[in-house]
Amino acid sequence: MVTLAEVAQHAGVSASTVSYVLSGKRSISESTRKRVQHSIQELGYHPNAGARALASSRSNIIALMVPLRTDMYVPVMMEIAIAVATCARTHGYDVLLLTGEEGPAAVRRIAGSSLADAMILMDVELHDERLPLLRESGRAAVLIGLPADTAGLTCVDLDFEATGALCVEHLAELGHREIAVIGEAPAVYERHTGFAERTVDGIRAKAQETGVRILHRPSEGGYAAMAGTLARVFDERPGTTGFIVQNEAAVEPLLNLLQQQGRAVPEDVSVVAVCPDQVATGASVRLTSVAIPAQEMGRRSVEQVVAKLAGREADEVELLAPVLTVRASTGPAPV
Repeated sequence: MVTLAEVAQHAGVSASTVSYVLSGKRSISESTRKRVQHSIQELGYHPNAGARALASSRSNIIALMVPLRTDMYVPVMMEIAIAVATCARTHGYDVLLLTGEEGPAAVRRIAGSSLADAMILMDVELHDERLPLLRESGRAAVLIGLPADTAGLTCVDLDFEATGALCVEHLAELGHREIAVIGEAPAVYERHTGFAERTVDGIRAKAQETGVRILHRPSEGGYAAMAGTLARVFDERPGTTGFIVQNEAAVEPLLNLLQQQGRAVPEDVSVVAVCPDQVATGASVRLTSVAIPAQEMGRRSVEQVVAKLAGREADEVELLAPVLTVRASTGPAPV
């Protein structure tokens, strides 16, 4: 690897002169500047991140805040993170991944330093404690998620209210009138995580519109937890013929338990899931589902933040329209 000292020797100048050419901190004669730049090109010298930051007052780094919680489906979070990192590189940015549950402290750390030029925040809560600091910082930022108050913020997300409504509409059109919703782990709702709350809002609104009865039950998702949840569902609503699942860890336990109880899918019970396509197609019964557009969410968040850094876009909310794919797990309600 070529060093700054080797560039200086090749150009016949001091190392400090090369630094000044890179940073622009001092006036250098045109002839000297050209000689240094020629040596940089000739030797194939690549300034490190610190030198680039001096030259442009930027780090060319985007901080991605993605708390990895045990009650969240990590593969989706990581798919979004990989899409962010991949897209960022096409725009000349690297990604600093912050996975701890630091909350406002992480925003304060980035905003108060030169670690990153911009921030992308995931796992957004309706009343997220990070947002006041984010607004105050003035740092370019995009949320992958939707808080209750979006004023002064740029957000990219799947339209989860429309997603919930679409699931109910599909089952209602098939004649189902008693629908149970198997939700995320209880802690997700206790934090008022945006995507989970908005899905339930959409489900309830469409259920009221279509005359469908809804029973929403959060679940940890494992086999034992799902067995308890399913027993309570049929105790409370024995006429349940439709399920909406927004919990990837609950999908296979639910299908297995229904089979053990002699309830055929979709002849006796229909199941719709909000999950990645690979979960829906890999299940023991191929699931009718609304996919999580993880790659598109990651890509659009980077494009939005790069545009903000260039001063090209104002704050906005971009909601991706849900698409429901019908597979083998849904059919007409039993007569």
